[in-house]
Formats: sequence, C-alpha cells, structure tokens
Amino acid sequence: MRTILVGASLLALSAGAASAAGKLNLYCAAQEEWCQVMARGFEDATGIDVDMTRKSSGETFAQIKAEESNPKGDVWWGGTGDPHLQAAEEGLTEPYVSPMREQLHPWAIAQATSAGDRTIGIYSGALGFGYNSDLLAANGLPEPKCWEDLTKPEFKGHIQIANPNSSGTAYTTLATMMQLFGEDGGFDYMKRLHANVNQYTKSGSAPIKAAGQGETTVGIVFMHDAVAQTVAGFPIVTVAPCEGTGYEIGSMSIIAGARNMDEAKQFYDWALSAEAQNLALQVNAFQVPSNMGAQTSDKAPDLASIKLIDYDFKKYGSSDERKRLLAKWDNDVSTLPQ
Repeated sequence: MRTILVGASLLALSAGAASAAGKLNLYCAAQEEWCQVMARGFEDATGIDVDMTRKSSGETFAQIKAEESNPKGDVWWGGTGDPHLQAAEEGLTEPYVSPMREQLHPWAIAQATSAGDRTIGIYSGALGFGYNSDLLAANGLPEPKCWEDLTKPEFKGHIQIANPNSSGTAYTTLATMMQLFGEDGGFDYMKRLHANVNQYTKSGSAPIKAAGQGETTVGIVFMHDAVAQTVAGFPIVTVAPCEGTGYEIGSMSIIAGARNMDEAKQFYDWALSAEAQNLALQVNAFQVPSNMGAQTSDKAPDLASIKLIDYDFKKYGSSDERKRLLAKWDNDVSTLPQ
C-alpha cells in the first residue's frame, strides 16, 4: 500500500478537488518510475484520475504538435526545457502563473519568464557521461575525463548517445557543443564522436542503462541518470567533462486547449510543491528540485562544483534554431559512415 506524506500546503492546493474528482491526461517525459509516482501521488492527494503517457521529450513535443487542432493531453511534465520553450514559442502551451512560484529557485522562475509563463522549471541537472568501469578495464581503455576523450580512436564502437530528434538529452548535447566549441567546431566534434557511436537510442537515459547492463562502455547522459545506475549497483562511474558542460532545466507546461484545464492547473500547483518534488527520492531521481523547500539527495551531482557553461536557453530553445540544428545534424552527421 502506498504511503505518501502530504503537507498542509498540499492539502490546501487539493482541497477543491476532494469533493468532485475529475480526470487528467498527463504526458510525462521523465523516467518511467518517476512518472508513475507523480501520477499516483496526485491521484492520492486529490482523488483525480490520471491517465499517464510516458515518452521522451522530443516525442512528446511532436505528439503535442500533431494534436494541436484537437488536444488530447492536459499537462506535459518533465523532460528538458528546450522543447518546452519551443512549444511555448509556437503557442502549443498555455500561460499560467502558479501561486507556488514564490517557493521556487530563481532559475525555475527565469524559465517561466523567458517563455511568457507558458512553462516553468521543475528540476535541474548537468550533462555529462558515465562509463562501465569493468568494461573499460576489460578493453584496456583509458579513463575518459573530457569530451575530447570520447573521440579518440580507441573508443570506436564503445559509445552510445540518443538521437537529438527524439531526445531532449541529446539535443542538449548538440546545443552544448555549439556553445563550447562554436558552430563549426561543435559540428566537427559531433562528426568525430559519430565515428565512435555504436547506437543512437530513442530515449536520453537509455545509453547509461545499456552501459550498466554491459551492452556499451560509455553512455552520454545527464549526470543524475548515471548516478542512478551506480546507486542501483552497476559499475558506473559518472564524469563531469573537463572542458565544461551544459545543463537542463526540466520543465512543465499546460497544453493549450486542454480538455481538463482546472485539473491541469491543480496538478501544476501540486507538482511545484516541496511535498510532490520530494517524491523523486522514492525512485532515485537525483535531479535538483526547483522548490527551495524540497529535499535534494546527497547523492545528486553538486552543480556548484561542476564547470557549467552559461547555457543560452532562449536561443537553443527557439523553434527556428532547434529545427536548423537538427536538420544540420541529420544532413551532416547522421549520414556519415561509422
């Protein structure tokens, strides 16, 4: 039987729903276990029935865009912020100012401000990679510490990363290289990395899960996903690349034209509460929560100790720039031989 602690602030948020339960169609782009605990936690807190669909960030964005004339989802929760910002720019999401905003870190509110309040930050995490230390030793490979290490000839066939068309994680990687090395240098890096990639996955976290299972040596992912594999008992070492790295502001948006708008706003408010964000600890989600009162695991990567770039969310979350970079990656990188 599930036991979820609900504080006074959370009870106040859900009180209006207690007497007349409704329904909510939730599109979730975080890890499956976290999506489930959020859906069930909201049901327990409010009595509202939740129909949850889990897909990667890019897939969710594509679905919302395809359903624009007849929206089927109410809330999009989780996944990297760039596609949320693109959806906001294209009018696919609804402006909403939550009464919970005053409890959030400035970076979460900045995400909302940059999108005309059509999205908001719910967690943050730094990009990096993880490697299977057993496979590294078995193959006589040096410990990779930098992005450039992953392009060395000895890592050919040892690396997995997601496809940036479907994965927010991989798009963040692409945008990070543009900001670290400039556009020409960034695409040169992606081409050299391509030569060592054994598979482009659909989901952003899939590469490190494959590394944990011994199916690949290195997975390029958000560092919190690598930490989760280590905590689960797999021989994964997490790396913050020496050159510096990008980061995500995982976001949440209400879908424009949502059929269950009142329930969507109730979920939005609830999901920004410390109590709801603390549910991440139950499923080993090691992102940094956006509510200042929420708990951060001591196993979570310390963002203050990582060399983070000044990630330009507005530029790389814009519709035109995202489409342009993905098209260039499709044409110039994915077509190259391996």
